Amino acid sequence: MTDQAATAPHTPAAAPHTSAGEAAADLWATVDTLWNWLDADQPVGGREGLLLRILKLSEEVGEVAQAVIGATGQNPRKGVTHTWEDVQGELCDVVITALVALRTLTPEAREVFLRHLARVEERSVGPGS
Repeated sequence: MTDQAATAPHTPAAAPHTSAGEAAADLWATVDTLWNWLDADQPVGGREGLLLRILKLSEEVGEVAQAVIGATGQNPRKGVTHTWEDVQGELCDVVITALVALRTLTPEAREVFLRHLARVEERSVGPGS
């Protein structure tokens, strides 16, 4: 990355009066709200709708790539077109899209995610970390 990366803001802190548990509950409540909203106005349903929702992740990841290229000015024709804050926002869109896709697959999305996260943590940094 360029020197811009050193000055890019880091992950914002949680709201001052929000515990991790409250933030997680709010996150999953919001995921459910978004899932309900999308399902209420889904032009394509069934298996095809599920696949399209999962494919939406590819679109969002492409937007991350576009923002990184724009933040680094790697396209000489366009120059610098994005900020590192844009990259952060696009990464958030990827996470949100993935969580909504997971919720589309199972109403137990929170539990599935937390179990998987625990397995990833254990294999990455060891048990009891």
